[in-house]
Amino acid sequence: MIPFDYQPAENAEGAVATVARAPEATFLGGGTNLVDHMKLGLARPSLLVDVTTLPLDRIETLPDGGVRIGAGVRNSDAAAHPTIRERYPALAEALLSGASGQLRNLATTGGNLLQRTRCVYFQDVTTPCNKREPGSGCSALGGYTRYHAILGASSDCVAVHPSDMAVAMAALDAVVQVTGPGGQRDIPVVDLHRLPGDQPHRDTVLSHGDLITAVDLPPAPASRHSRYRKVRDRASYAFALVSVAAALDIEDGDVRAARVAFGGVSHKPWRARRAEDVLVEGPPTESTFWDAAEAELSDAEPLRGNEFKVPLARNTLVSVLREIVSEQR
Repeated sequence: MIPFDYQPAENAEGAVATVARAPEATFLGGGTNLVDHMKLGLARPSLLVDVTTLPLDRIETLPDGGVRIGAGVRNSDAAAHPTIRERYPALAEALLSGASGQLRNLATTGGNLLQRTRCVYFQDVTTPCNKREPGSGCSALGGYTRYHAILGASSDCVAVHPSDMAVAMAALDAVVQVTGPGGQRDIPVVDLHRLPGDQPHRDTVLSHGDLITAVDLPPAPASRHSRYRKVRDRASYAFALVSVAAALDIEDGDVRAARVAFGGVSHKPWRARRAEDVLVEGPPTESTFWDAAEAELSDAEPLRGNEFKVPLARNTLVSVLREIVSEQR
């Protein structure tokens, strides 16, 4: 057993101050990732500050028509919420694609965003891993690469981010609310996570003591016409080989707005800006879809063992876009 102290939070500011004062302290939400890492010896916090006691478990409509999801909202509750299902179907689908029903009943919005990679080498403390121990090397290079990155990787890390929810939120222009030692700030989901570079141990732009309190989803016509598709090795409880979240706003036969993000291909949810540029201001044709996919994946750098991800990502994107268009006709 690894000893640690436990403290329920009384308010967000107090929880932040407590964690900020202790370098080895961390927040405890649903625990579905943190507790696993403690058991594996990947995390050894001296203090757990339980933020499930805070009133962050609400979903509310904002004055501008957007939606705020509290950081403590359980994944299963967010997936089943009528407003989320109606206005942001891609998010509901992504949430239902993640983990198992039992885990979704415990996992929280904030915790889902901050979960760490499921790279087999990261989770095996007997192997070198730059994300776990900076400077030790990346065992995935030359190793088992089926689940690893084809976009945005570096010579220090080729792991991918495991969240389904974060991919949908990236496509939907979600914004994370953060309370930290320096006060409150907003961070777009697309900017929350980092590419590995030469510091793969830094997953996000957050500092020690920063606490996610909510995620805001802006109102957008395209969000109602959104879909999420996850391709995996088995039908449930498996991480994505490739996933796609996409939204299209079609008016008078042309695409007025496009939002696309990939999962399972990078160290962070991959916002497909090149694909979006190809899609916008033209008719939603089959050839345009293929052009958009090719534009986004032209710089992909697959590893030996995951070359299949490039055509898989291309085909999945085209299929999702085709489905969205067919539903609007």
